[in-house]
Amino acid sequence: MAVPDKDGLEEIMVTKKEKDGLEEVLATKKTSLVRGDDIPARQTWSHQLDFVMSCMGFAVGLGNVWRFPYLCYKNGGGVFLIPYLLLVFLAGIPIFFLEIAVGQFMKAGGVKVWDIAPLFNGLGYASMVLTLLFNTYYIIIIAWSFYYLMASLSSAFTGSALPWSTCGNAWNTEMCVLDSSRAKCLLNGTLGNINATCEDLARHAQSPVTEYWERKVLSISDGLEQPGMLSWELTLCLLVAWVIVYFCVWKGVKSVGKVAYFTAMFPYVILAILLGRGLTLPGAYEGIVYYLNPDWSKLGDAGMWIDAATQIFFSYSIGMGALSVLGGYNRFHYDCHRDAYILSLINSGTSFLAGFVVFAILGFMANEQGVSISEVAESGPGLAFIAYPKAVSMMPGAAIWSALFFFMLLLLGVGSQFAAVEGFIAATLDLLPKRFNHRYRREVLAGLYSLLCFVIGLSMITEGGLYVFQLYDYYAVTGITLLWQASWQCIVVAWVYGADRFMDDVAHMIGYKPRLAPGIKCCWSFLSPGICAGVLIFYLVTYTPMTYNNTYVYPWWAEVIGWCLSLSSMVCMPAVLLWKLCHAEGTLKQRWARLTAPVWGAHHLEDMSPDTEMKSRGIEDKRALSGKDDESVV
Repeated sequence: MAVPDKDGLEEIMVTKKEKDGLEEVLATKKTSLVRGDDIPARQTWSHQLDFVMSCMGFAVGLGNVWRFPYLCYKNGGGVFLIPYLLLVFLAGIPIFFLEIAVGQFMKAGGVKVWDIAPLFNGLGYASMVLTLLFNTYYIIIIAWSFYYLMASLSSAFTGSALPWSTCGNAWNTEMCVLDSSRAKCLLNGTLGNINATCEDLARHAQSPVTEYWERKVLSISDGLEQPGMLSWELTLCLLVAWVIVYFCVWKGVKSVGKVAYFTAMFPYVILAILLGRGLTLPGAYEGIVYYLNPDWSKLGDAGMWIDAATQIFFSYSIGMGALSVLGGYNRFHYDCHRDAYILSLINSGTSFLAGFVVFAILGFMANEQGVSISEVAESGPGLAFIAYPKAVSMMPGAAIWSALFFFMLLLLGVGSQFAAVEGFIAATLDLLPKRFNHRYRREVLAGLYSLLCFVIGLSMITEGGLYVFQLYDYYAVTGITLLWQASWQCIVVAWVYGADRFMDDVAHMIGYKPRLAPGIKCCWSFLSPGICAGVLIFYLVTYTPMTYNNTYVYPWWAEVIGWCLSLSSMVCMPAVLLWKLCHAEGTLKQRWARLTAPVWGAHHLEDMSPDTEMKSRGIEDKRALSGKDDESVV
C-alpha cells in the first residue's frame, strides 16, 4: 500500500507483509539495536536559543579575532573576501550543517553519532582525541589572558602604569628600550643612560612589552630541551581557568546553555566598545584602509586560497565532534538548517568586524611610532600578547582598555573551551556501560577529565612551555587533522549512508526539504571533500619544519612527537574500520552490508511516525544485517 510521508515527501510503497514484519524488526531493536537501554535519556536544551548561543560560543573564538584580520591584510585586503566567501558556501556551511544535522538526527555524541554507519565509528574516536588535545592546549591561552587581565586590573585600581609599558622592572634587561629612546638614537646617536651603542640597539634591543611577555609571563628558556621550572602564577591561572570551565559543564546542557548567553554575547559588547574607541584614535582610518585595500594580483595566488580554506575550518570548529554533540541536544524536529546558516553568517561577520577593531588600533600604533602598519601587524599570540598590549599602553586610560580587551579574550576562550569539554564528556558518557549510570557520574567524569587536562597542561607553563604549546598548535589540532576528519565525514554521509537518504531524513526532521538541497548534496558528495583533499595535499607538499620566532629550530625528535600528535587522531578511523572488518563474519560483501547498516536509537521510534520512510527502511536494514535479498527476513 502507498503510505504518504507526513511532510508531503515522496510516497513510499510498503506491502502489508513488510509492514507487519517491520513491527517485529522494530520490537527487536528496542532491546538489541536501540541505544536507549544502556544510557539515560538524552538531555535537551531548556530553550532552543541555548543551542544557538552555545554554538556561537564554541565556533566564534580567538581565531576570529587574531587570525582572520591578519590573513585578510596578508592576502590582498578586500580581495581575500572573494575566496573566503566562496569557500564558506562550498565547504564551511555545508559541513557545519552536516555535523549539526547528524548530531540532531542520531541524538548522540562523539562515537555513537556514527552509528549511522557503524563501520566508521573511528571518526568518533578521532574527534574525541582531537577534543582532548584541543582542551589541553587551548586553555593555556585562557590562562595567559587571565594573567594579563589581573595585571591590567591591578594597574587600574592602583593608578600605576601597565607593567609592560616601561623598562626598569626586575624582569627587564639592559637592552630594554622604549620606542622614544630608539628614535632618539637613530636621530642623534645618543642613548642617554643606556650602557650600549646604537649598533647594539639595532641588533639586540627589546621593547618592554616583548620582555614582559617572554621574561616575566613565560620566563622562556632557550629551547624545548630546557623545560625549566613551573611558573606558580601561571599554574594558579590555569587552575582558576579549569575551575571556571568545570562549573560551566558539570550539570550538562542545563548549565552550558545558560553560561553561553554571557560568553557568547558579551564579547560583542566589548568589541563594539573597542571599535568605538579605536575609530576615534589618530591613524585609525589608515589602519582600516590598509586592512581592506584590495590587491587584485593576489587573486591568482594559491596560498591565498589555502589560507581562506584553513581559516574557515579553524573558525567554524569543524571536525572536532562538538557541533554534533550540541546538535544532539536539540529537539528532533528543530530547524537546524536555518540555524546553520545564521550561525555561519555570525561567525564570518564576527571575523570581519574584529578586523576593523584590530586594524584601527594597529593604525594608531603605527601612527604613534611613525612606522608602516606592516611592521606592527601580527597574528596569533603575537597580536594578543605583544602588539595589542603595546597599542593600548599608548592610550589614555590604558589599564581600562587593556582589561576590556583581555576580558574579551577570556570570554572567547572560555566559550570555545567549555563547549569542547562538553563534547568530550557527552561522547564518553555514551560509551560508559550501564553499571556507571549513577546520579553524579557527569560531575565525577567532568572533574576527572578537568584534572587530567590540567596535569597535562602543566608541561606548557614551564620555562620551556611555549615550545610545547607551539608543538600542539602546529601538529595536534591543525589543518592536516581537521581536513582529514572533515573529508571523511562527508564521504561517510554522502557515499556510505547516502546523500539523498540523509537529505530525506533532514527533511523529515525540520519539516521541509531545503530549497538548496541539490546544491548541499553536491557539496557533501563532491565539492567539500574535494576541497578538503586538495588543501590537505597542498599542506603536505608545502610542509616546512617548525620554528619559533624564525630563530629556534625544533630538534628532529620534537618533529617526531609532533607527527605522533597528528597521527593519534588520523589513524583512529582506518584502525577501527580494519579491526571491525577483520573480526566480522561472512564474506567481505556481507561484512560491509552488516557493518554499514545504521543502528537506530530509541528516539527514532518515538519521533518518526509509524508510516514514514524511516519505518519502511527498517526492512532494508534487517535485510542488510541478514545478508538476504528476499522477503523472508520479515
